[in-house]
Amino acid sequence: MSRIGRMPVEIPAGVTVTVNGNTVTVKGPKGTLTDSFSERMTISVEDNKVLVQRPTDEKEDRSVHGLTRALIQNMVTGVSQGYRKILLILGVGYKAVKSGKDLQLYVGYSLMPGVGTPQAKYIVSDTDTVKLSVPTEAEIKAQGIDKMTTEKVNSGNIIVVEGVNKQEVGQMAAVIRGKRPPEPYHGKGVKYSDEYIRRKSGKAGK
Repeated sequence: MSRIGRMPVEIPAGVTVTVNGNTVTVKGPKGTLTDSFSERMTISVEDNKVLVQRPTDEKEDRSVHGLTRALIQNMVTGVSQGYRKILLILGVGYKAVKSGKDLQLYVGYSLMPGVGTPQAKYIVSDTDTVKLSVPTEAEIKAQGIDKMTTEKVNSGNIIVVEGVNKQEVGQMAAVIRGKRPPEPYHGKGVKYSDEYIRRKSGKAGK
């Protein structure tokens, strides 16, 4: 990781990086991100590049050095290009419905108390929480996700999660997938667009 830490982070056109102590703010056409890093690291901006330096060559400093540089690179990429995760919903009757900032997944759960339809509804609300009606309730931060859309495709529904924060985009996609992970017999469920599902033949195949 120390070799990664020594690499400068190039600042593309249209992006500004401000360093205040160990707090870094990155502004770009896609949005703004701010994060604080270890006080042991020295962060500076020189010649349109972000440089990260470590105080010693000890193992902990080397690892934090590389991590800090990687996170700053993710911030710069996020505000300039953005991040995207694409999920595919497969299954008869399975669908995603978007209403404003809310996302409802209909993925084959039976009626449970407190749910008004035969399918369980999973709502991504505009209050930065994911509320899971069936079978439990969970919360996750949704900061940094500025767009979530659904569109119909030939084989099912596509959910596109976009945003400037790489961690939050990946986390949101993982939470959505976790509502109905793909099963190996018919391939039904929510999967990443580039995910390969190992299929099983089942009893009929024997």
